[in-house]
Amino acid sequence: MTSTQYQPLVELTRGKITESIHFGAVAVVDAKNRLLASCGDPKMVTFLRSSAKPFQALPVFEYGAIDRYGFTEKEIAIICSSHSGTDEHFATITELQEKIGIREDDLMCGTHPPLDKYSAMNLLLRGEQPTQRRHNCSGKHTGMLAQALIRGITIENYIDLEHPVQQADLKAFAEMCGVEVDEIEIGIDGCSVPVYAVPLYNAALGFARLADPEGLPEKRAAACRRITQAMTTYPFMVAGPYRFDTALMEAFEGKIVTKTGAEGFQAIGILPDVIHPGSPGVGIAIKIADGDLYDRARPTTSLEVLRQLGIQFTTRQKEILESFDRPPVRNWRKVSVGENRPCFTLQKASGV
Repeated sequence: MTSTQYQPLVELTRGKITESIHFGAVAVVDAKNRLLASCGDPKMVTFLRSSAKPFQALPVFEYGAIDRYGFTEKEIAIICSSHSGTDEHFATITELQEKIGIREDDLMCGTHPPLDKYSAMNLLLRGEQPTQRRHNCSGKHTGMLAQALIRGITIENYIDLEHPVQQADLKAFAEMCGVEVDEIEIGIDGCSVPVYAVPLYNAALGFARLADPEGLPEKRAAACRRITQAMTTYPFMVAGPYRFDTALMEAFEGKIVTKTGAEGFQAIGILPDVIHPGSPGVGIAIKIADGDLYDRARPTTSLEVLRQLGIQFTTRQKEILESFDRPPVRNWRKVSVGENRPCFTLQKASGV
């Protein structure tokens, strides 16, 4: 990391003093492969983590598993999700796996307590242990197993990079983000499958194309449209209660698709005609340098980027996003003692 890769994005104050600063980088790219704006280095290479899930869902469509097994839009949304492990998420995953004909034991994502604290508490009260279906990546893994079954290939070790499922996912991701496969840095995600690192610019391009796939081959474009439609129609499936992804998609009602990733990544796709009449789809990729463990920086940065791009929020949208939009710093008595505020200005690309 160099001093120019990241710039101050969000500052937290206490009284009159700036007490903390979250550094990060932003790239804004349209579906025509043009850099529109940035802050920090748009060429910085970083992992998308779970923000790559919509791209990893593409082969599930393109090999025919979605139609063969009769996935509903709700189920399509959850294979793109980092869900909170609520009872509704658990039930949806269970029903989807029964459709496909797989067992929970076929998953290789591991276990963790539900991300939703109320669901985690209810499990404890019921004396239940969290299982793999509660894992936030269980939808993605279920989609991978569906892809393997429809192709007639083994589900054994489907998480390995050399497995045909992972090779198909990697190829689809590379094509969407406009990079060669051998240019992608590979790591292992928290759920044990390969995870991809590319420049912020290319991650933003991928989300621009997801939101506006007009120039893509028809089969790929159709899959992108169905993924975007499912995620924006069922935003609760993509994340869950009190989660930014869910709130942002609920607020914009089909005009914005978004997916967070671990360690401070956020990706947003803005559909055509949303910024202004005739505007192409636009992708936004955000990386918070410190990992944004408590989600203090990504929502504030995301909403400020949208504003600086010229999007005006309606009263209803402001109400839905109120808890994420520059939330005050509060003490244990819930008294406001400071501000959470953006401190950056996007640099417009030359010629834009």
